[in-house]
Amino acid sequence: MTDDQRHWAIKRIRAKRAFWVHLTVYILVNAFLVFVWAVTSGGSFWPVWPMFGWGIGLAAHAAGVFLAPMDVSDERIDRELRSRGGSVTSAHSGLG
Repeated sequence: MTDDQRHWAIKRIRAKRAFWVHLTVYILVNAFLVFVWAVTSGGSFWPVWPMFGWGIGLAAHAAGVFLAPMDVSDERIDRELRSRGGSVTSAHSGLG
């Protein structure tokens, strides 16, 4: 395993972990909002609005983590290096 592959794998693990933390916080906060709604008024179900808005962001986060292309090609690595102002001097092997 090359250093580039290891770095990429660590980045993917962190992205997945961040998503699961985001989902957990979403569930806990919205459960609390439902609790507040239930013990205060029980009228119109207002927690649906923060659930909906935040849910859009959560879905976007999930798409970015789980639906984004998972392959790492030499071309993508070189493009990323160039975008950060780095120089591309050699091909990266074994990352197709």
